Amino acid sequence: MDILAHGLWATAGAIGLRRKTQIATSLGWAAFWGAFPDLFSFIIPATVRIWWLLTGTTRSLLPDPHGPQHFQFVWQLYHSSHSLVVFGLAFGLVWLFARRPVYSMLGWALHIAVDIFTHRGIFATHFLWPFSSYGWDGSPWEDVRFLAVNYIVLAAIYLLILRSARSARKQRTSA
Repeated sequence: MDILAHGLWATAGAIGLRRKTQIATSLGWAAFWGAFPDLFSFIIPATVRIWWLLTGTTRSLLPDPHGPQHFQFVWQLYHSSHSLVVFGLAFGLVWLFARRPVYSMLGWALHIAVDIFTHRGIFATHFLWPFSSYGWDGSPWEDVRFLAVNYIVLAAIYLLILRSARSARKQRTSA
């Protein structure tokens, strides 16, 4: 799934968690953690490619399949940031040090769960990495129909959230 949608889904999940459980969850951090696996994987190579373009080292932002393989390390970043094993360890360590679960980090787990079913081929999510390189060959998230349905559902969810918030506000002011 695209990075914006990951952030929006994680934020919607955090809003739902807040409303159903009264657990204080930062929406900004939820959005960050929802996007984190892709940010962690792709910020470094994207920054380098942009630098190369600006300095004239390359003429395109697209990777050159005939050029040197500068970014092989990115696969390790990708697999580690898209692993439920790594997420579980990170979540547990943060819980240990913060002395409470940091629920906004669940956006990271949601990102992985969605990617398991929406990635395929070389981008199949190795969600049990480093113990297994198994990856489900899911449906492509970049398919126009999937993108349309995804954003329509997100828009509907956010409209419901907005409507619910307005209704709750009206009840508080009339009481």
